[in-house]
Amino acid sequence: MKVCCGSDGRSVETGSEKEDVIVRETTLCYLKRGGCWLMLHRTKKKNDQNGGKWIGVGGKLEPGESPEDCAAREIREETGLIAEELHLRSVITFLSDEYEPERMYLFTTNRFHGDTIVCDEGDLAWIPVDDVMSLPTWEGDRLFLEKIRDSEEGYFSLKLRYEGDQLVQAEMWEHGRRTVIR
Repeated sequence: MKVCCGSDGRSVETGSEKEDVIVRETTLCYLKRGGCWLMLHRTKKKNDQNGGKWIGVGGKLEPGESPEDCAAREIREETGLIAEELHLRSVITFLSDEYEPERMYLFTTNRFHGDTIVCDEGDLAWIPVDDVMSLPTWEGDRLFLEKIRDSEEGYFSLKLRYEGDQLVQAEMWEHGRRTVIR
């Protein structure tokens, strides 16, 4: 058995019959106002796996946080806005040959207040919802963005597997049924 160090410094045992895997838990939230989503163009962090892409706001869960706590904190830290309510829309599992596995809690909200601030991770912009699909983003993000664009409610689960930047597998569970997208 070999002990390795994960990207977050925690040890991971390998070589055993069943390998322990560290799954990073994150949140992502799309704030909607007047037919636009608040999008973050990731341009400021070094070695950013989302570098150059447009995404919602969010980040890693801290010890003791619920996904809702994390989403509200990340919205406040990255945008200056205070979420008045959050709607859990999906739990998305990301698998990759380059990055550690990730479980992301996807939220939406159209109830928030405050003034936006300058974000240290990139540039914030209110983008018309219909224009978001033309922005550089992850291919798998387009799948869940289509789902949340068309409805303010509803829950689904999604599993996305990447090889490099290429989406090679996508499966969705909705209303108790599994759909293989790719």
